[in-house]
Amino acid sequence: MMTFSAIILPLLAAGSVSAHGLLSVATINGKQYQGPKIFGDNGPSPIRAVNSPDPNYGTSNTALTCGPGQTAGANVADANPGDQVSFDWRGADGSNWPHNTGPMLTYMASCGSTTCDKFDATQAKWFKINQVGRKDGQVEWQQQDLFNGGVDTVSIPKNIAPGNYLIRHEIIALHLATSKGKAEFYPACVQLNVGGSGTGKPTASELVSIPGAYSDDDPGIYDPDIYNTAAPYVFPGPPIAAFVDGGSSASSSGGSSAAGTKSASGSTATATRSGAIATPTAKPASVKGKVCKLQYTQQPLRAKRNKRSVSRIMRRWLESWIQ
Repeated sequence: MMTFSAIILPLLAAGSVSAHGLLSVATINGKQYQGPKIFGDNGPSPIRAVNSPDPNYGTSNTALTCGPGQTAGANVADANPGDQVSFDWRGADGSNWPHNTGPMLTYMASCGSTTCDKFDATQAKWFKINQVGRKDGQVEWQQQDLFNGGVDTVSIPKNIAPGNYLIRHEIIALHLATSKGKAEFYPACVQLNVGGSGTGKPTASELVSIPGAYSDDDPGIYDPDIYNTAAPYVFPGPPIAAFVDGGSSASSSGGSSAAGTKSASGSTATATRSGAIATPTAKPASVKGKVCKLQYTQQPLRAKRNKRSVSRIMRRWLESWIQ
């Protein structure tokens, strides 16, 4: 049964956020690249600069490309097929990432014969290489790792053709997504020069424009059941490109299972349903600055959830926090 703390604790964390965040560091095959800060002097970086750490709303917002007011970085990072890329997102004040609900998605786009520091990202055609939702068999989302001070790590496709690419990492924070238009988008782009001798490329049907890939009505963006942990989550946007280790036909991650969550390494996380799910307990959260960490224990799934009553409770609380 959905517990009261399962509804309230994520809102307490979200409600304390006075400033949001941005990509602080990208690490490619062990080499760190510092992201530009909003204020202050910045050295050259392959991470495209943005002019605000605030959330971006609406799927037609041009900020969804690479962030609000995005400008090209002075550098291009070298990478190879199969390299791991870690994205370290932080709050605007350098604290841990302030959100923990919603997916993280990764796209790439070819810059053609132009190096990506000179490429107009608004003309990019993107293909998806990675998407993660809830952790296997848990209430907790993969985004919780960022909330706890960790990073999200993906792999550049092992067979990708060499060339100039943007890699775009995106967090969609869904803590308010029970109301249409309240999903928060946080994209960031890193400029790459990928070597190797691969031949893998996306098909024309796998390419999308951003904005343009999503709709405000998409179930993975407007989700009245986001706090119903038994409801499957449907990822927005295209499927993972087929050449990425065979791609994936799955487009959702389950409530108590994470079936369909797929990484660029080609592994698909699956789990079978059992009589218990991970449920937040009423243990007090430890608060440090703006970060409210949650603790989880196993509790039995005792009764079928009343989606309507949960939605009503959520709407009331969300309205009180928004005001």
